Amino acid sequence: MLVTLEGIDGSGKTTAWGALRGARDDGYTFTREPTDSWYGEAVLRSVRDDDADPLAEAFLYTADHAAHLSRTVRPALERGDVVVSDRYSDSRYAYQGVALEGTLDDPLDYVRRVHAPWTRPPDLTLYFDVDPEVAAERAGATNKFEQVAFLERVHENYEELIADEPDRFVRIDAERSVSDVRERVETVLDERVD
Repeated sequence: MLVTLEGIDGSGKTTAWGALRGARDDGYTFTREPTDSWYGEAVLRSVRDDDADPLAEAFLYTADHAAHLSRTVRPALERGDVVVSDRYSDSRYAYQGVALEGTLDDPLDYVRRVHAPWTRPPDLTLYFDVDPEVAAERAGATNKFEQVAFLERVHENYEELIADEPDRFVRIDAERSVSDVRERVETVLDERVD
């Protein structure tokens, strides 16, 4: 089973992922995107570059995702592990869908179509829902993807993704306390993971 944790920067998904990683081990593989590979390093370099070409950046993310699938996700699933990923394809759709606005007619659809032939869709996605202003404050607004206006558009894209696949997504109120969020995440996993 592939479980993904999604949400805008500053939503608390990485904190929840870290808590899960510390609490569950046997039969679980914990991973994240961007990865620790050189592909992921290239992604992080582009994030820090305000002048990075958005289409080139989208393909860096796509390359990192492809390597992540072949080297980590698919092998773990073949072993029978539950894979828990801090960010996955929905992040690309939501974020790059905004970054490519003005470049393509329907950037969200474009990014989804690029991935469709080869990605492995998640079985369950926990969406950490938080107001973009709260998220920007938490994240520190240190890069182009953490600005309130950008996060508002990303939040809208996530809502569109949720509307398209409501059975896959479970909304987590990420404005609650860390312990409440962790408890809710644990409950959802206990209920939904085979």
